[in-house]
Amino acid sequence: MLRKFLALTFAAMAVLSAPAGAQHATVLRAARMIDGTGAATISNAVIVVSGDRIVAAGTSAAVTVPPGAQVIDLGDVTLLPGFIDAHTHITGRTLGDPLADLAVVKDYASYGAILGVANALKTLMAGFTTIRVVGSPHFDDIALRQAITDGRVPGPRMQNAGNAIGITGGHCDENGFRPGLIELGPKDGIANGPEEVRAAVRYQVKSGADVIKMCATGGVLSEGDAVGATQYTYEEMKAGVDEATKLGRKVAAHAHGTEGIKIAVRAGVSSIEHGSFLDEEGATMMAQRGTFLVPTLMAGETVEGFAKTGVLKGLRAEKALAAAAAMRKAIHIAVAHSIPIALGTDAGVIAHGTNAHEFVLMVEWGGMTPMASLTAGTMGGAKLLGWDSKVGSIAAGKFADIVAVPGDPLQDIHVVEHVSFVMKGGVIYKGQGAQ
Repeated sequence: MLRKFLALTFAAMAVLSAPAGAQHATVLRAARMIDGTGAATISNAVIVVSGDRIVAAGTSAAVTVPPGAQVIDLGDVTLLPGFIDAHTHITGRTLGDPLADLAVVKDYASYGAILGVANALKTLMAGFTTIRVVGSPHFDDIALRQAITDGRVPGPRMQNAGNAIGITGGHCDENGFRPGLIELGPKDGIANGPEEVRAAVRYQVKSGADVIKMCATGGVLSEGDAVGATQYTYEEMKAGVDEATKLGRKVAAHAHGTEGIKIAVRAGVSSIEHGSFLDEEGATMMAQRGTFLVPTLMAGETVEGFAKTGVLKGLRAEKALAAAAAMRKAIHIAVAHSIPIALGTDAGVIAHGTNAHEFVLMVEWGGMTPMASLTAGTMGGAKLLGWDSKVGSIAAGKFADIVAVPGDPLQDIHVVEHVSFVMKGGVIYKGQGAQ
């Protein structure tokens, strides 16, 4: 693992330091291509890449191969845009780690970012070339983003939230410890009342956040709160959204409970994360406003399994079972109302590098077509992030973020769990041509 990590790091650094004139075209050939927009599959596909961008893409008959280009024939695979996971926690320990619950008091502040280096590599190698990180203490996620952007370590493109914002004692706080041990304030994301919420938003932006995460309701893994309980009032949510909008940021709302979902939607959030207890009224509101749902079905499957096996106990186990059962209904309601959906896994709750299983659950739990699930994890995510001009589809001028999976995912969606080729920004990290 270390040898592979070092090789990928040095390869990425070499590309970043190469002079522009030294870059040559790379041509990818494959049996088929799905471009991420929902358009029909293209057979006998060719993609031309120069530097970090796509130059041309289409059928072999329509695309001219530049003289002297490196041609990579990947055979019986499907080329797709790099996958996008719109709900991750890339730093820190994962659920199931025996020390996860005590990390807040036992781990050094920088330890989470160090763990994030390995998590980022696993995520990239699974085909996820872009992720949104919706909450990370100590701004570990932003430190990791800097290391990736600087070419120090390999990993996905990242959009980051810094500290998630929530009420004292709520889902985004650190609960279950003796009074006085952990006392957090607006800089840490714990804010009460509209003015403190505004201050918290401003501090996350000051510290490098490019999306704001607010906890509108209780959660599954937090101590002492009901999973569906409303936490922020409309006035508090609206203050957060207004401040974020003024500063050019979108708001992602953690919201399981029915009423909390509606409050967040009325306040103008861009996405509802989880949406476990979504009802018909809430779905209608989301559809009318174009509010995205990021369903995190893998998180539901994972916590349900942990509850049944005793990893989660007591109230957390009860909440896990209730939320997972509700999610199976909510995703059907969302699909029936044509709510825009972006793939999100809650990675950190689920194991990093297994993210592509979310495509499978969107089909098996939600009744989505394979094409709809693939679009949710490509162009759907790009639109939610506001990055659809540069990622999310295979098109000339966009970043050369390209993955390949064996066979045809429209015939068997499970093949997306076996990514055989990964290119990010024109650099091949996995498969034929990798350094």
